[in-house]
Amino acid sequence: MILVTGGTGFIGRTLVRHLLSSGQEVRTLLRPSKSSPKLPRGIPVEAAVSSMLDERSLRAALRGVDTIFHLAGNERHSSRARLQEVDIQGTQVLVHAAAQAGVQRILYISHLGADQNSAYPVLKAKGLAEHAIIQSGVPYTIFRSSVVFGPGDQFTTGIARLLRSWPGPFLLPGDGSGLVQPLWVEDLVASMLIALETPAMVNRVISIGGGEAMTFRQVVEIIMDKIKVRRMLTPFSPPYLRMGSLMLEQFTRSPISVFMLDYLAADRTTNLDTLPRLFGILPARFHSQINYLVYRKGQRALKQGPN
Repeated sequence: MILVTGGTGFIGRTLVRHLLSSGQEVRTLLRPSKSSPKLPRGIPVEAAVSSMLDERSLRAALRGVDTIFHLAGNERHSSRARLQEVDIQGTQVLVHAAAQAGVQRILYISHLGADQNSAYPVLKAKGLAEHAIIQSGVPYTIFRSSVVFGPGDQFTTGIARLLRSWPGPFLLPGDGSGLVQPLWVEDLVASMLIALETPAMVNRVISIGGGEAMTFRQVVEIIMDKIKVRRMLTPFSPPYLRMGSLMLEQFTRSPISVFMLDYLAADRTTNLDTLPRLFGILPARFHSQINYLVYRKGQRALKQGPN
């Protein structure tokens, strides 16, 4: 049995679908909520309801589980994120329960640049979560991923929403020259499934990204071309842009998370040949996989999904 945390999120939905199609038994962990969870429809997935901080109920959710895919995180809530509670303490409680339950493997999605001493909240939280997993004694594989894109993401979908809704110039952090390496969600999930079956991937931290390194300006230009929208791209001071995003989020949900601005504060790239070299996967090209951003006649705007 495989337990997936964050199984209803952007990456989790794709992972659960592939796990089930390969014949795996899957249980997804749901946090207690007054609203109905968005479970995948038409597929036989078990559900266990538990807070990440409730070790007793986590032990019950881990009954019969030999592998955990840990995708749960809170960064999608941007300035309202509870990183300390969910990403850090939640991971610590989860891995302690996993060790007690005899779980044989944990696979975790982290970020390029994760560091428990980082000045950036998300990267620090991911670094501390990595540390808890490594120190748990449970065999692990940690993927330090570049920015992931696909239908329902917060990256390309947020940019497209902002381009469509804001008639003024699109503000770039700095001069927009920060490098990113967009990773197609299907390629990430395929890599995770290969790692699951590969003994050589045990107890490794793997930096992974797509096959193209491009500036954030280039990303925005490609998205503008795809959705047939033109906006002036204007360099803007990152601290002031962050301040403006925080102020905006007091009144509404910003299409682009304030944490994305932190992510873009430095180049977030790794070796371009990681996918073919380690996993035998030819990386998807960014411009050819973002057709989901194009509205069809009568189609409503795609909503952002959690990571």
